[in-house]
Amino acid sequence: MDVEIIERDGNRIRFIVEGVSPAFINSLRRTIMAEVPTMAIDEVVIVENNSVLFDEILAHRLGLIPLTTPEGKYGFSEDCDCQGVGCPKCNVTFTLKKEAGEGIAVVYSGDFESSDPEVVPVSPDIVIIRLVPRQRIEIEVFAKMGTGKDHAKWQPVTVSAYKYCMEFDFDSEKCTLCEDCIEACPKQILKREGDEIVCIDPLACTLCDACAEACDFDAIKINENDTKFIFTVEGLGCIPPESIVRQAAQILIKKSQELEEQMKTMSA
Repeated sequence: MDVEIIERDGNRIRFIVEGVSPAFINSLRRTIMAEVPTMAIDEVVIVENNSVLFDEILAHRLGLIPLTTPEGKYGFSEDCDCQGVGCPKCNVTFTLKKEAGEGIAVVYSGDFESSDPEVVPVSPDIVIIRLVPRQRIEIEVFAKMGTGKDHAKWQPVTVSAYKYCMEFDFDSEKCTLCEDCIEACPKQILKREGDEIVCIDPLACTLCDACAEACDFDAIKINENDTKFIFTVEGLGCIPPESIVRQAAQILIKKSQELEEQMKTMSA
């Protein structure tokens, strides 16, 4: 397997994986979405709320606030010594008190006070609710670790996707250099160089086949390389994107080892 990072910007990473099967790359995609654990608000205690939002709606909005998640610091509450009751080893507590004065008061995610400074909302500027004069909210919430297969609020990514790399096959004997394929390409990645048509940016190809369909002489063929993929991961900011991929790979390794051990036990 060969891996090459081609883009790293903020919470987004793109890399090329070569020498693997579609089954493996799809397993990695699904693991990233469903099994990499993150922190999210799971229990909400509303002490006071006389705003226009019902308690249930307010709690739902709070649950979808992404939280920073220090790797390896917290475990799942069901595996904790507290047996799921909730303790500092598996839970983080947030408190919020806010009351509108004479004008409108906007409650932001940054108004929460966390029991752990390493676990806070990814952005302090997420609007939770607007309060008009004489409205007040007092909330205590508890965050815990979870995975996307249990609820989407625990998904660490907004994008986990891959596409096949392309193979550009040009037949110079059939080509008349009419350049219809160049005009037909929606990504504008084809170019004439001398007596040939070349692809100047293979990674940008979407495999739409527009160039091949525009060629009346069957001089261009676009093929999918089913052993080479462009993988894109865009995180929510809970975990760095490269850490998300690494944790997903470790989960796959562990599950493979468990399967191997079970197969040995069954055949014994």
